[in-house]
Order: sequence, then C-alpha cells, then structure tokens
Amino acid sequence: MQNKALIIGDIQNGIVANFGNDTELLARIRKTVDAARAAGLTVIFVRVGFRAGHPDVSPANQMFSGVAKAGVMVEDDDSTALHEALGVQADDIVVIKRRVSAFAGTDLEVILRSRGVGEFAIGGIATSGVVLSTVRQGADLDYRMTVLSDLVKDGDEEVHRVLIEKLLPRQAQVKSSEDWLAELVG
Repeated sequence: MQNKALIIGDIQNGIVANFGNDTELLARIRKTVDAARAAGLTVIFVRVGFRAGHPDVSPANQMFSGVAKAGVMVEDDDSTALHEALGVQADDIVVIKRRVSAFAGTDLEVILRSRGVGEFAIGGIATSGVVLSTVRQGADLDYRMTVLSDLVKDGDEEVHRVLIEKLLPRQAQVKSSEDWLAELVG
C-alpha cells in the first residue's frame, strides 16, 4: 500500500464549525483514517493557515483578502487547528497550505513522490474548495485519484451535486468511503 495515500483537507476547527459541526461526517472520516492507517497507507492531513500579519495573502486574492483584512485564520490560532475528531497521530503528515489546493505552495507533491505515492483518495470540506482544487491540480500532475463522496461537504448542495456527479468524475473516481475501503482490504 506504499503507493497509495489518504488526504483529508481542511477538517479544522473553524471550518468544521462554519459547516455545522457535522458529527456524522467526522465519524466517517475518522473510520476511514483509521482503516487507511491499518492498511498501511500514508495518511496526510491538510489545513489552511496564514502567517501572523498575513504577508502570504495578496490583496488581489478574492477569496483570502477578506481573511487577511479580518485578521483571522492565522496558522497557530485554534480555528486553524485540525479537529480533534480526526485522531491525528504523531506519524501522520500535516501540510499547511496558504491557498485552496493542497498542492499550491506546499510540499505535498514532494511528500507523495518521496513515498512513491501515485494514487490518493481525498475527502474534506469543501467540495468546491480543497477537494475540487486539489483534484484538478492532481490530475495535471498525473495522479490517480478517488474522491470519497461521503467524506466531502459543501455549503451549496447544488454545487456539491454537480461537482460529485458531473465534474469530478472527469478526473477522478468518485465512490463512497465504504466502497473504497472494501477495495483496500479486498
């Protein structure tokens, strides 16, 4: 299983709270994380956080310039900490990103290449954020990917539906975590 990884994006305190503290989603993610570890996969958690004073946010960045103006999402703030329900362990890899994609400006690709990973599954919040952006960039980098449809959530149900049913399947497999886990142990 050294050539496969599980990436969980943006399951951090502030984002989980903004999306309704979905305990069922968190439980499914935890179950999948635990099973991936048991199967010997690399587990990677990705979180967004900015340096104090936000020198890493351009005023031209429509999404994050408001974050900088508000002075929030600083990387050492509790709101950017990974949610405790994930059960992060010492040997798990945590990547801090400063943009939407888990690849943009991070060492994620170096980590995946160093571990010989050519395929990963992804879950997280939001479908239209970290999941979409990471899959699009991952496809351009020639990774084989699976979007875990029951481990993603978006604030707009219609956007979520269109992404899961129409857009993401163009560049990744889309399946439930149960089906993905069955393939791992099958």
